Amino acid sequence: MTLDAGTTVGVVGAGAMGAGIAQVAAQAGHRVVLCDARAEALSRAKAGMEKALARLVEKGRLSAAAAADTLARVQVAQPDASGGPNLRPLADAGLVIEAIVEDLGAKRDLVARLEQVTGPDAVLATNTSSLSVAAIASVLATPERFVGLHFFNPAPLMALVEVVPGVRSAPDLAARASALMRAWGKVPVTASDTPGFIVNRVARPFYGEALRLLEEGVADPATIDHAMRTLGGFRMGPCELMDFIGHDINFAVTKSVWEQTFHEPRYRPSLVQQRLVEAGWLGKKAGRGFYDHAQPLPAGGDDQLVAARVFGRIIAMLVNEACEAVFLGVATPADVELAMTRGVNYPQGLLAWGDALGPQRLVDTLRGLQQELGPERYRPSAHLVRRAAEGRSLLA
Repeated sequence: MTLDAGTTVGVVGAGAMGAGIAQVAAQAGHRVVLCDARAEALSRAKAGMEKALARLVEKGRLSAAAAADTLARVQVAQPDASGGPNLRPLADAGLVIEAIVEDLGAKRDLVARLEQVTGPDAVLATNTSSLSVAAIASVLATPERFVGLHFFNPAPLMALVEVVPGVRSAPDLAARASALMRAWGKVPVTASDTPGFIVNRVARPFYGEALRLLEEGVADPATIDHAMRTLGGFRMGPCELMDFIGHDINFAVTKSVWEQTFHEPRYRPSLVQQRLVEAGWLGKKAGRGFYDHAQPLPAGGDDQLVAARVFGRIIAMLVNEACEAVFLGVATPADVELAMTRGVNYPQGLLAWGDALGPQRLVDTLRGLQQELGPERYRPSAHLVRRAAEGRSLLA
């Protein structure tokens, strides 16, 4: 089936992510069917879309007529009599994207049902952020039509979509899906079906190394955040960002990537963060995490030498992780750069940043950390070592 503006798009899961994906597809001109097991979630999703589109009209980014047409293209499928999502209206959909809870069993059950109700040429997709695309597709009789489409929250605003073909996906499916994402105004990057894909894998040191610095007593959260904002140009420091994301979510993603990579030391979860989760100090949504969010965030930055040490260590680990993603074929250098700048708004691409800092300087930094703190966590990527020895760009 051709994936174009005439394709009916189904979205299963009417939470924030599913509703956002449905809005994006409808704004791109598709008829959209939104399904969920909860009637109240469907009502909230439609109301949220109406509010978001109204804001676009107020800002002059969308005409009132276009907003009305977008809403009219979204059909809400009320739950069936058994209390589950009503999937029957998806019979003529050419693309169905599941955006339900991040649970392998639940996703497998759903895609197996979707295979039964959709036509044989319909593309089935998962919005998973951390689970194996191949594992979800393993229950399908036709896994060649299954692909990962990982949007970022909020989907209407975030440009990046990670397109993740599974082991048994049709050879042309990723290219077809990427073309559709471009038609939706998104920036697609292709990632191999590896834990964390590009963004959630490459970004792990931003959180993990900050947590390690806290464990070692090198610096407090305010100093770490100050260093990454002022020296690195990041919009938020890692501790502030973990508070914003929610420590329960951030810890779960770290643990998932660590377990799926057979306990790779670079991704080891932190007891500091685990204790915050256990205490219910989940961050901004709970009122307390690293910071008390009833109070202004502390400025930090009293010790510039410590701040420089923090920044140098975190940026070295980030660049090294980007190099490892290239070395292991997770993505091309160009897609790694796009993913980190458009997916998580890094101030510049990590490989270009590594070139600016000097690959050999980063190798020396990492080898120093190996001698001080342990060989495995801080081992330099072969891509970084080779490019340093050859005097070549990390982007090559």
